[in-house]
Amino acid sequence: MSGLRYGWTTGACATAATTAAYTALLTGEFPDPVEIVLPKDRRPSFALARESLGDGWAMAAIVKDAGDDPDVTHGALVVATVRPGVPGSGVAFQAGPGVGTVTKPGLPLAVGEPAINPVPRRMMTDHVTAVAARDGGTGDVVVEISVEGGEELARKTWNPRLGILGGLSILGTTGVVVPYSCSAWIDSIRRGVDVARAAGHPHVAACTGSTSEQVATTLYGLPDDALLDMGDFAGAVLKYLRRHPIPRLTIVGGVGKLAKLADGHLDLHSARSQVNPAFLGALAAEAGASPDLISQIESANTALHALRLSQSADLPLGDLIAARARSSALNVLTGSPVCVDVVVIDRAGAVVGRAPGELPWRPPVRPEP
Repeated sequence: MSGLRYGWTTGACATAATTAAYTALLTGEFPDPVEIVLPKDRRPSFALARESLGDGWAMAAIVKDAGDDPDVTHGALVVATVRPGVPGSGVAFQAGPGVGTVTKPGLPLAVGEPAINPVPRRMMTDHVTAVAARDGGTGDVVVEISVEGGEELARKTWNPRLGILGGLSILGTTGVVVPYSCSAWIDSIRRGVDVARAAGHPHVAACTGSTSEQVATTLYGLPDDALLDMGDFAGAVLKYLRRHPIPRLTIVGGVGKLAKLADGHLDLHSARSQVNPAFLGALAAEAGASPDLISQIESANTALHALRLSQSADLPLGDLIAARARSSALNVLTGSPVCVDVVVIDRAGAVVGRAPGELPWRPPVRPEP
């Protein structure tokens, strides 16, 4: 991915807009462009897309540039409106139109709070403090963050499932969007686990796509907030559950992606891992397949093709993939009390392989003396 252009998070954009608005509130002048300081001493400058100053308030807006990352919020207008706050109150945050509100426990924000994450809050607070020191303010302000069209954009994110209603979250830990790092997706997986744990769900399903989610819902009747949109990030799910366990995990996915998990890959994206026909042939051989079938599987174009060849010979390759994928998952979860089962499906959503779960080994409990 070398040569791709980095971008800026919604948190960085909100910080820049807040800095410009508060400066104008104190001085009557909007800095344009406005420079902010990010972690690792990055100092980007942002052009203002809109600005307005009234009696007791100032507004500045910035168009988010996600660089070359396929970010759903690329091009969104992030707006900060700053008003004086109660003396001694410090910086308070409000959700304007297009920014969500937290309605479920388990997130790093209390229920009822605007969905402005802790790091962007700290960045905005630090910049408000710096502007106050420079321009003679108190630093006691109310910062309202809005995102134009944010409620519609949020429907394309995890927010509704996580219980963040009414709009987007203001995100970012470094202020920088690294192209194709998929950090927002991985963060959403972690928040999904947190919400499921806070809701007390004993069982979650990690699914590779919408068809997998439908299968998980049909098989287990799980609520929406027990479904993890794993996508290609099996490793992200398993590593987070190792540290934050839930009693039962079901992995549901297409035969191609789970064949890669079975082969030990934790990133299932086609650009970063491939189905290995030789591995599938070895699985078939272990199950007693004929040399001719093994040869056909090793020459198969896709995992689905290999599966169809095995089905014609009454060889349960889907079950073998599921069992080996389950072993790969348990290897990552070593020492964590998570029961794992795996369901393999074809493109139509038919179940073509299963590996039932058993509780992983745990050290015996020593009786108290």
